[in-house]
Amino acid sequence: MKKVFGAILAISFTLSGCAELQQVASQLPQTAGTSGILSNADIASGLKAALDKGIKQQVSKLTKTDGFYKNEAVKILLPSELQQVDKTLRKIGLGKLADEGLKVMNRAAEDAVKEATPIFVSAIKNMTFNDAKNILMGADNSATNYLQTTTSSQLYTKFNPVIKSSFNKVGADKIWSNIIAKYNAVPFVEKVNPDLTDYVTNKALEGVFTMVAVEEKEIRTNVNERTSSLLKKVFALQD
Repeated sequence: MKKVFGAILAISFTLSGCAELQQVASQLPQTAGTSGILSNADIASGLKAALDKGIKQQVSKLTKTDGFYKNEAVKILLPSELQQVDKTLRKIGLGKLADEGLKVMNRAAEDAVKEATPIFVSAIKNMTFNDAKNILMGADNSATNYLQTTTSSQLYTKFNPVIKSSFNKVGADKIWSNIIAKYNAVPFVEKVNPDLTDYVTNKALEGVFTMVAVEEKEIRTNVNERTSSLLKKVFALQD
């Protein structure tokens, strides 16, 4: 019994629509808790609440100014081929320009992640009962893995043009054109021309799933994260 309810959080990140919630919840046993019987409807509501909490508290943080840039867990650093560019610019007194180049990459990611939530919701609604069962019996990060498997391709497709547009909006394209031009003008250096849109898109995806995993772990292990009476009742079953 503990294993089953120990995986309830995983479902919380992969269920949304009422019909789907009821479909999966109807397969779960009705269980007596400290305050009486928890119905399938109660469990379903708890799962939905945990989903809402995870998206609102973690993914939404990434959309704010400095959501990536000042979060060391997801901050986008320079790709390997640009690390020498960074060092060279700083050596010739262009450290401020190098810093700005790093910041605008993170700004573009913050802009793109606004597109993530509806894609997650769509994946949740399309989840089958077999998916739910596999998550229930899976590892502690099964929910995060499920979302990563089912949404990564669509998220990339959605993020990439947003990041490209954001590069233009925040001036990243001009900043990086200037950075690359100045670096390539330095005598004897190997010329570079990286695809920063693709790089930042992939790093933005990594950041999203990192934060989903953070919330999945928090609600599993930290009772203080169960911020409603229903969440406390549902997740008390795993304790």
